[in-house]
Amino acid sequence: MVRRAWPERTCVGCRQRAAAAELLRIVAVGEGAGHSLRPDPARRLPGRGAHLHRDPACFALAQRRRAFARALRTPGVPDTGELAEHINASSAASGHPAGRGSASKVGRPT
Repeated sequence: MVRRAWPERTCVGCRQRAAAAELLRIVAVGEGAGHSLRPDPARRLPGRGAHLHRDPACFALAQRRRAFARALRTPGVPDTGELAEHINASSAASGHPAGRGSASKVGRPT
């Protein structure tokens, strides 16, 4: 039996590889003079895409590193307002803590 290799992508925030289904695809949409970032959960929007964990910590790290403009090959700094709202809403709806790499107390010395 042949095992199928599932596609993997790299998060532009934390730079960790994960299955494409675990990451949110982001597309830059040109609006007037600049670009804005739009979430693409259905993976159907045209254009070059970047991938990001649905985690505010990865989003903040990607913003700090200015990774969106490099990954999407857009000039200038893109507007991240719509993407920030989507990330915050999805993390609040999931009920998980904001930090994806939250520390576990299992196996730690006391």
